[in-house]
Amino acid sequence: MPAVTNISSYRFARMGGLKALRDELIAFCKQRALKGTILLAPEGVNLFVAGGSEAIEELLGVLRALPGLEDLAPKYSLSDEQPFSRMLVRLKKEIIAFGVEGIDPAAHTSPRIEARTLKRWLDEGKPVVLYDTRNDYEVKLGSFRNAIPAGIDHFRDFPEAVARLPEELKDAPVVTFCTGGIRCEKAAPFMERAGFREVYQLEGGILKYFEEVGGDHYDGECFVFDQRVGVDPGLRETGSAVCFACQAPLTAGEQEDPRHVPDVSCPHCYRSDAEKMSERIARRHAALQRVSEPLPGSRPYENRRPVRVPEWLDGKTILEVLEGLFPQLPRERWLEHFAAGQVLDPRGAVAAPEQATRAGEQWTRVFPGTIEPAVNPAIKVLHEDEAILVLNKPAPLPMHACGRFNRNTLVHFLHAAWHPEKPKPAHRLDANTSGVVVCARTRHFAKLLQPQFTRGEVAKVYLARVHGHPAADEFTIDAPISNEPTRLGAREIEEGGQPAVTKFRVLRRDPDGSSLLEVVPLTGRTNQIRIHLWHAGFPITGDPVYLPDGQRGDTQTLGAGDPPMGLHAWKISFRHPLGGETVAFEAEPPGWAGV
Repeated sequence: MPAVTNISSYRFARMGGLKALRDELIAFCKQRALKGTILLAPEGVNLFVAGGSEAIEELLGVLRALPGLEDLAPKYSLSDEQPFSRMLVRLKKEIIAFGVEGIDPAAHTSPRIEARTLKRWLDEGKPVVLYDTRNDYEVKLGSFRNAIPAGIDHFRDFPEAVARLPEELKDAPVVTFCTGGIRCEKAAPFMERAGFREVYQLEGGILKYFEEVGGDHYDGECFVFDQRVGVDPGLRETGSAVCFACQAPLTAGEQEDPRHVPDVSCPHCYRSDAEKMSERIARRHAALQRVSEPLPGSRPYENRRPVRVPEWLDGKTILEVLEGLFPQLPRERWLEHFAAGQVLDPRGAVAAPEQATRAGEQWTRVFPGTIEPAVNPAIKVLHEDEAILVLNKPAPLPMHACGRFNRNTLVHFLHAAWHPEKPKPAHRLDANTSGVVVCARTRHFAKLLQPQFTRGEVAKVYLARVHGHPAADEFTIDAPISNEPTRLGAREIEEGGQPAVTKFRVLRRDPDGSSLLEVVPLTGRTNQIRIHLWHAGFPITGDPVYLPDGQRGDTQTLGAGDPPMGLHAWKISFRHPLGGETVAFEAEPPGWAGV
């Protein structure tokens, strides 16, 4: 014989002294090894409790002694094992959360219909609308035949569900039902207020219907809020379970589904790797949009930039250090910065120009009222796993803080959107170059990924639109590039510079005088592709520095509204730092590429 008695009950009544009552009930139940949940609220009580039959009756005696609960009538069922793991007594604003003002079951409820009366109506074929007020996951296990489900995930969504019902139903007899009847105490009066003229609530809900008349006109089982999950019309525990991940009830068949992995997934929440990636990327795009709209550098702020004293300037004054590191600024300008208190020593105090420095110290430059130029923040996530992050970087967008940019940079956006993580780019692209960028999620993976770029083991393919039509369909440029930048950070071909080799293949020669090239850099020098093409007489379209006819421009980074520079990091392949297998990624070409 089953040894555990289960009861469920509720009563709407004016209640006070709830804190003291909570303490009394929790002590009473624990002394009698009762387990379950009792909800106490100013509007009444709701309970699901299981234990020995004698202890259950003692608890009912205590509750019925309270004003307003004299006729508390529970629904009984039996089980072989205790369905609850602990005893909880909680204080709530409502015993059934609805959140609609003016619905007070203690003052007014809709007419009740007994289980036997409803069965007779259904046996006779009386035209009646059965309206299931439960949540979708409860309805899934079973419901009355031909009932209309509310289609909700939470009872607070019920008013919206009622508003979606056809207008003609307002003149039909409607019977609302739920598990034990408590929802209908609020649902049915709400429907009356919404204009439904004949609304009934099933007394005691599905469980009382099962108890009194069995399962006629009902298909499936009834979801219950304890470890039994579901009961059949005989009020016996079924073989249903609940998914640990999404809490959806699972039939015996669904538990055999290969997508059901205990404690991980079920057929309702299972996502393929591609679906998980898509969902993760959508969340990342939303986060990137939050941190970049408006652009964080568009509002005035105090920008503080570190200045690290190099070994070759050890012992020099801070003025001499700054002049050595930033020779483009005259001494008079630096003295103005010092006079304005815009240089700070390693302790954070305002520095004087004659203060001595030591190698390795970090001083600070202060830029008050900084407003940065606009950039294109439309970063697209192509791939993300536990080790790497692959992006399609838009242009113009600097990757790191430099020059006029500090907050309006790729790294700033990534650190804000991935906080507290700080993804680290494994390589660089020019601010004006769009395309694929690979980042490491942690320092550990950065140490495995970045050396591949340093050793030239990463295969990269670019697209470039250039001025002119190269005569050869394929050609290679092998020309060394200067070690030191010149004006605007630009470099140029220089004998004795760093070796640089780039392979080119003409994809298309267009009537407007431009050509589309596939570009494979075999080395990784700064501005290598741009310099090689400029040197060969085929400068990249839109390049603000390396202009046609061997000319040099006076702007380093394009404005957000300028025509784009025709250089795009198209494809990349490398060894994955987690498993060592070769992986490849591709960034969709921009419109100017026409591919």
